[in-house]
Amino acid sequence: MLSERATAILEFERSWWNNDEPRDQVIRARFQCSPDEYQAELTKVLDDPTAMDCDPLVVRRLKRLRLRARKARLDGVASSGTAEGVRG
Repeated sequence: MLSERATAILEFERSWWNNDEPRDQVIRARFQCSPDEYQAELTKVLDDPTAMDCDPLVVRRLKRLRLRARKARLDGVASSGTAEGVRG
């Protein structure tokens, strides 16, 4: 079973774009932490197998986004490394 805070994080991720205030500001007010600390907590929540029981659609969506971001970072590193190899 997820903690109350972990459940609140998933609920926030389900609908944060409905807020009129900037996301970082809402995170600071609602969770009393910095956006970086929030992101670290979110990562832990997504890696918790019980999160799928709480909100499978949100968890799958966020894991997909996380995977795309990782691939984009890796592709950026790979392409910049290739470009340097051509110059050298």
